[in-house]
Amino acid sequence: MKKYSFAAAACSLALAGVFALTGCAGGGSSASKADAPAQPVELTVFAANSLEKAMPEVQALYTAKTGVMFADTQFKASGDLVSQLQADSKAADVLITASPATMDAAASNGSVDESTRLDMFKNDLVLVAAAGSGIKVSSVADLAKESISSFALGEPNAVPAGKYAVQSLEAAGLCSTVADDAKKISVKWDDAVSSKVNAGADKVGTVAKYVASGQAEVGFVYSSDVYRYDGIEAIFTVPADTHKSIKYPGAVCAESAHSQAAADFLKFCMEDSDAQKVFSKYGFELVA
Repeated sequence: MKKYSFAAAACSLALAGVFALTGCAGGGSSASKADAPAQPVELTVFAANSLEKAMPEVQALYTAKTGVMFADTQFKASGDLVSQLQADSKAADVLITASPATMDAAASNGSVDESTRLDMFKNDLVLVAAAGSGIKVSSVADLAKESISSFALGEPNAVPAGKYAVQSLEAAGLCSTVADDAKKISVKWDDAVSSKVNAGADKVGTVAKYVASGQAEVGFVYSSDVYRYDGIEAIFTVPADTHKSIKYPGAVCAESAHSQAAADFLKFCMEDSDAQKVFSKYGFELVA
């Protein structure tokens, strides 16, 4: 009986040791979970089409310097981005549009945090023709001449470049506009150009493609778009005093889950010297 008792005691001690070790291991596992590094931040950016070349390079710089990743970046007409964000307020962390008016719309519907808004870039409006075409113009008014058979621009109520183009065309006397209560404009074309104009392109990239393929002789795009698309060349810079100032505002989205990281990224775009070189390479100027 004594032998059985000693054996039972030894077995009990062994089991107690096992349970003690298991308990320690369990405690160690909990501690390791608590100490595990947080998942890396991943931002989603909604940006105007004309930033399609520059932005990925700047994002790569930011990731290399900070570790912050980018889950998705969507490049669309600014009006489309604002509508998409209004439909799903959590769809993005950062919004950068190609006009103050489109950012105004995002602010008014509560999609962005107005306190984070800043003007980021400037751009020029240019007329482009197919590379090597030899087409020349010396003013927007030249579009009424017989030497120009067709021209294209973005749909002015969705594409900021199209809206700026309409402003310059109106200044040249080639159209007139009426705005409704929602600020949507209707354009009446002068007889000299009414048969020449395609004003329905869904983005500046579509205008560039029309021109490069010969569907339109000339088109209105941003100077930065000449760096983005093959087969076109700038033939005339539209005077800045014939349209509203072209500025790209950026802001943190109101329901961003990473609002501080989003604000830091906007600051990086404006202040980092390497980022500035990238934007400059693609024809953007920083707003002073």
